[in-house]
Formats: sequence, C-alpha cells, structure tokens
Amino acid sequence: MIIDEENKGLRLDKYLTSNTEYTRSKIQKMIDNNKILVNGKSVKASYVLKEGDYIDIEEYEEDIDIIPENIPLDIYYEDDDLIVVNKPSGMVVHPAPGNYSGTLVNALMYHTNNLSTVNTNIRPGIVHRIDADTSGLLLVAKNDKAHNILAEQIAKKEVVREYIALVDGVIKEDSATIDAPIGRDSSNRKKMTVTSVNSKDAITHLKVLERYKNATLIKCKLETGRTHQIRVHLNYIGHPVINDPVYGKKKLIDKEFGQMLHAEKIGFIHPTTKKYMEFTSPLPDKFNEILKIYKEE
Repeated sequence: MIIDEENKGLRLDKYLTSNTEYTRSKIQKMIDNNKILVNGKSVKASYVLKEGDYIDIEEYEEDIDIIPENIPLDIYYEDDDLIVVNKPSGMVVHPAPGNYSGTLVNALMYHTNNLSTVNTNIRPGIVHRIDADTSGLLLVAKNDKAHNILAEQIAKKEVVREYIALVDGVIKEDSATIDAPIGRDSSNRKKMTVTSVNSKDAITHLKVLERYKNATLIKCKLETGRTHQIRVHLNYIGHPVINDPVYGKKKLIDKEFGQMLHAEKIGFIHPTTKKYMEFTSPLPDKFNEILKIYKEE
C-alpha cells in the first residue's frame, strides 16, 4: 500500500482498519509481531502516515489447535504429492475466526497426516482457495516441495482454472475479457471492488454458454486469482452472479446454497512426474435445480 495525499495525517491503525479486512485489535497484534512495516521499518500503531509511505503487510494467523473431523471428502485424485478435491458449496476452506470447525482443512487432517506446512498450521496443504459458497475443484499439497512447485505454477499463470457461473441479465457478447484492478472496498472492508487505489491487476476471460430470458450461463477463465475476482468483475460489468449474497443485486433464490459459481476445471503440471493433469467436475445438483428455473422461464 502506498499512502496518497488524501490519507496522509491518519494514524496507521485507523487507516488499516478502514482499508483492510483486519480488526483494530488484529492490526495491533500484527504491528507488535512485526507483520506490518512502514517503509521497511517497525512502527507503532499511532504512527502518523506521510504521503508516499509504503505499508507492507505480511499475513498473520494466530496459532490454533485444529481438530481433525470425520467429514466426507469428494476426492478426484490423490497420490503422495497432492490431492484434487471437489469442495461443496457452503464449506469454508480453512479455519478462521468464527469458523474453527467443519472446514475443508478439518476434513483433510482426518483423512491424512501428510499435508504441507508452507502456509502455517492454520492452512496445512492449502495451495489456493475458493470462496466458502463457491463449489468445485481445489488443489491440496501433501508435502512442502509439491506445495512450492504448485504455488509457483499458479504465480506464473500456468495452472488452468475454469469456472461456470449463472449471471443476472443477458450478455450480448459471445466472449469478453475483463481487465480491471481489484482492491479493498473503502466503504466496506469485507468487500472487494474494482479500484485504482491500493489494488492489484485482475484479468478474467469469459465465454457465453447459453442465454436465457433474464440470465446467462457463462464459463470464466482466471488469468489472475484475486479475492472474489470473478464475483467482483461480473458485478462490475453489470451482470452479477445470481444468488450472490454480497455482490448480487437481487433477492436470493436460495439462502442456503450460495452464489451460482462452480470451479469446474483445474489443470496443472504434476510436481514430480512433470506430466500435465486436468480434472473436471459436474455442476452440483442444487446448481442444476436453480438453472432449470431460468431455462424454463
């Protein structure tokens, strides 16, 4: 984050509380643990920001005891290096405040004792994430070597990630690319938005699969992987994902299912064999039930 003229003079903790997802108490702990630096140096929470200051934030997660839970997993592939798992809508990927049980990580720890440790004890094995209310395929690493190789592939945009989404309204174009930077929403720190302030490049490619009277079924291919990227980008172009409780514009069709977004395909180079592997999962039954309503309109 680089401080502009508008935000100079603010206290560090006040600025971060308004412009990140962290609470003030969490920010204080991060500052105390040198996870937040200004111009490469440790400062106090009361530090007064100057124009041009550079704030560097290292993700900080307090250690907690994760309890393995016997939760069924829909595993598409597994070997000594990795697992490809099909996550249901509604399942949180890893423990966090308010969700310390019932997560994918709780289930994975019951399933195997071999998970990578790159992302601290709170996210063992997790190479990348999808939202709790998004269903579909995820890569899980079973050792640190595999984790680092897979993470590097993601960083280099070598991993294929394709999603199916049902969006509001009729998209006229057969295909499109949304190239719009995404950052934290200044008015709601729990949301992301398209903005030029404290943002990162974000690119989503979309292709229309079917058009209905009031909706469009599309395929989205990620070139980058920002938080809530597809949901934010589709809302930005005026076609939010249907049933999205955060970025949607209309009343929810089903309060229990979540947004109509499914991680359908993932493709990657195996970290050991070096062979390309690709997996595809069908749409969840509930997704198809809701889709049927729009098809019949």
